[in-house]
Amino acid sequence: MTITETAAFLKTLDRVLILTHVRPDGDTVGSAAALCQALRDLGKEAYLLYNPEITATYAPYAAPYRAGEGFTPAHVVAVDVAAPGLLPENAMRYVNSVELCIDHHPSNSGYAQRTCLDASAAAAGEIVCAVIRELTPLTPAIALPLYVAIATDCGCFQYANTTANTHRIAAELMELVDVSAVNKALFRTKSKVRLAMESRMVADMELFDNDRVVVMQIPLAMRQAYNATEADVEELSSLAALVEGTDCGITLRELKPGTVKISVRSGARVDACAACAALGGGGHRAAAGATVEGTMDQAKAAILEAVAHVAEA
Repeated sequence: MTITETAAFLKTLDRVLILTHVRPDGDTVGSAAALCQALRDLGKEAYLLYNPEITATYAPYAAPYRAGEGFTPAHVVAVDVAAPGLLPENAMRYVNSVELCIDHHPSNSGYAQRTCLDASAAAAGEIVCAVIRELTPLTPAIALPLYVAIATDCGCFQYANTTANTHRIAAELMELVDVSAVNKALFRTKSKVRLAMESRMVADMELFDNDRVVVMQIPLAMRQAYNATEADVEELSSLAALVEGTDCGITLRELKPGTVKISVRSGARVDACAACAALGGGGHRAAAGATVEGTMDQAKAAILEAVAHVAEA
């Protein structure tokens, strides 16, 4: 569906429930919150399904829109959710009822009845912003979560997915809301635990493929040793890609014994999406992930083989 078609469809809905993905980041939470506020500005009843994995970092943006226990939706919309397997457990009851998905992942499986997809967008928030412009005027209440969505998914405008349009949208949002506190909280503040974990990950990192591929690990034992919260752990997947001389950063995070989350951040030489797709995951060319069963060593071997298969010489 086009932006205009998506906006027209949303205008026909009421009693809407909006879904976000597992381990929710700023894009899925911010996009969902902004869309929810826009629907409410149209006089619609709209809520976000509570995501049990949301961290203290993003919970304040979702809190005003959380659905109560008694809310029964007439329509279900997903934002930034590329596949039904990425929905949290409490959303699985709606997996066959998603009428619209707004997304920017090229690996989107097309599970929703309708899909508004723009793989060139740096964040789902860019697409949601375009849709909202056709629904209702942008307000500070809409602009703040939209800025969170866009800024977090492009690394505060540092990642390669950032475009001139990304900056134009951000500038428009900044005309409506002061983002200095948001930028400080999201990009220039780290807990002592987070800093300690980063130090340990760097000390234990491994280099492969003539030092062009770096692997960092977050075993359960590390989290337990530091008593780390989800907020301490989120976004650690970007650390491996910062190592000088490498063009592919791989982070292995042990979710539970026998289950490992793989995150890949890459340059032009390695198609991260293709590598992760080989393991049942997906995402973008420069940033993708997969969740696999097995030990950390098995997950490492699997992703290194997948990266070697897709990497250019």
